[in-house]
Amino acid sequence: VDDPDLEIDEHSFMVLRGCGPKGYPGMPEVGNMPLPQKLLEKGVRDMVRISDARMSGTAFGTVILHVSPESLAGGPINLVRTGDMITLDAKARRLELNVDADTLEKRAQENAKLPAQHAPARGYLKLNHGHVLQADKGCDLDFLVGKSGDEVKRESH
Repeated sequence: VDDPDLEIDEHSFMVLRGCGPKGYPGMPEVGNMPLPQKLLEKGVRDMVRISDARMSGTAFGTVILHVSPESLAGGPINLVRTGDMITLDAKARRLELNVDADTLEKRAQENAKLPAQHAPARGYLKLNHGHVLQADKGCDLDFLVGKSGDEVKRESH
């Protein structure tokens, strides 16, 4: 983000993808995107950041996190490209990628041709990849949902 040639200004949205429950197993807090130094030097102190990741509670600013479905699950965040216009209306809970349907379809087809970089062959990662629920569903494994009951017998954090 600190590349001086990065085409970004105070009206831009920053998008980080590939960090959801499938793309970054365990979904650690990696979504804390710093503002570019060249914008900080201009006095910019906040800008919209969008991600399928988690972010620490100590972070700040205008952020949209846990975007579901995540990019690796084929969510629309995977169709965003540099230069796209995005509309955010937080009060109406609306986030819109302003790209025509034909372009989005072409991008989806191009993405489908890419190698499955995150499709593990075996082990826990394969199990996670095939069965983890999206962030809006709690990132649990689908075959465990409803199996534990709702009683918490010890301090849970």
